[in-house]
Amino acid sequence: MRKTLLPKLLISPSVLLVLVCVYGYMLFTLWLSLTASTLMPVYDYAGFGSYRRLFGLENWSVSLGNLAVFAGLYIGIAIAMGLGLAILVDQKLRAEGLFRSIFLYPMALSFIVTGTAWKWLLDPGVGLERTVRSWGWQGFSFDWIKDSDMAIYCVVIAAVWQTAGFVMALFLAGLRGVDAEVVNAARVDGAPPWQIYLRVILPQLGPVFLSAFVILAHMAIKSYDLVIALTNGGPGRSTWLPSVFMYQYTFTRNEMAVGAASAVLMLAGIGIVVLPYLVGEYRKAQRG
Repeated sequence: MRKTLLPKLLISPSVLLVLVCVYGYMLFTLWLSLTASTLMPVYDYAGFGSYRRLFGLENWSVSLGNLAVFAGLYIGIAIAMGLGLAILVDQKLRAEGLFRSIFLYPMALSFIVTGTAWKWLLDPGVGLERTVRSWGWQGFSFDWIKDSDMAIYCVVIAAVWQTAGFVMALFLAGLRGVDAEVVNAARVDGAPPWQIYLRVILPQLGPVFLSAFVILAHMAIKSYDLVIALTNGGPGRSTWLPSVFMYQYTFTRNEMAVGAASAVLMLAGIGIVVLPYLVGEYRKAQRG
């Protein structure tokens, strides 16, 4: 009895905290989205009016458009760079451990630190533009962070810098798990290296591509701290993402029900990305 009861007692506080502080607050947010809460929460059911108002707001449309640009570039570039770095490190480099550490180091930083560092680097007054001009190139200009049309790309740059090394580690593990006999057979047949990667190695990395996509997609949807530290959502609304919209409407504009509705839709978006992956992995484990 001790062997079965003691483990349950040890994990019960953590389970209780997760149930209350994670799933409990999810349900609470869902209920708030169905009320008429403004500055303070109210608990009387009011229907789906907050969702109708949400979809009629231009700020929400702008946030979704920015998310589409950010997520598309972020996921695509991070996967491409991660795969390229993994292939490079997999070439039996002499200082492989050093390169792995260098590429993985940004992931050890918080997004607040990353956003602050890149804000200084991209600020025309103190960062890259001023440094290059001090070297004599007075015509050099790099003011994307101040440009409402280009600021979202600054967020992409910072996010890719932070996570490309992590994606590299995923692909490197996948490359080390590729069947060496198939690769050697392709080499014996005279296949050039690019064809070996394209037709033999990359098709075997399908699960890694899927894992990287799921991780990056859910990080893109919930990105908040990086945006706030880097651009604070500006200039104007040019770097507003749904997470920024949610915070602004919940805690700044006193429209708690609308903010809760946006949070529920963000959760649904993450669920659409993550749940099929988890179900697939569970079924694969059951078959195994």
